[in-house]
Amino acid sequence: MFLRVMLVFVALALLLYGGICMAMYFGQRQQIYHPEASWRVQQPPDFELVNEGVRLRGWVVNPGHEKALLYFGGNGERIEDSRHDLGLWFPDRTIYLLPYRGYAASEGEPSEHALVSDAQALFDRVARDHTTIAVVGRSLGSGVATQLAASRAVERLVLVTPFDSLVHVAAGYFAWLPVNALMRDRFESWRYVNDIHCPVLVIRAEDDEVIPAERTLALIKAFKQAPMVQVVAESGHNTVQDHADYRVSLERFLR
Repeated sequence: MFLRVMLVFVALALLLYGGICMAMYFGQRQQIYHPEASWRVQQPPDFELVNEGVRLRGWVVNPGHEKALLYFGGNGERIEDSRHDLGLWFPDRTIYLLPYRGYAASEGEPSEHALVSDAQALFDRVARDHTTIAVVGRSLGSGVATQLAASRAVERLVLVTPFDSLVHVAAGYFAWLPVNALMRDRFESWRYVNDIHCPVLVIRAEDDEVIPAERTLALIKAFKQAPMVQVVAESGHNTVQDHADYRVSLERFLR
């Protein structure tokens, strides 16, 4: 009798665990991408790009310059709100802010393939009008920016609060799940860094509460040629841009 009860409990536990794994697998993109904050668009988009039949709408700041800057934001970031600061910090560059699929006024659904493909299409479009293109990727955007820089002739690359692999980050939060087997959108930046042939700056938040320090350090270590590193003291994952060291390090590196 006792053995039968134990077997029932084990079977129920396995069913529950399997159900959690299935929910994680099919719902993982809802965990990765959070476009909700960007849906209330306050400034009408003034730039449009169609890629793979999907219409993306964003903003161009400081039009008409020879040099360009592409900015890829975090998974819950309103890149619309960066227009003012980036425009002031880089008056000599034309800045392109193109929300991911499903973010702001862009159509479609986000995925790793979609975001990287859109970034490459954006680069190719911008390259028609600009001689040099620098790229900044923050948090999730660092995964997009890394793959872009590995496949295109980027002038300079800045990775803000980056990680080596989204799989490794998720495994730290869900150590009791087979994350490696479940994740489809992996953003394994460490695989691409040695295909990058431009100067690289990594900006770390000293008190990053979202991306563990070891994940950023693992990415830095993966480079054969060590990137420049700036640690913004007393900053968190979502507040690093509020510190003067962040602005100064960006300005010095990109100017």
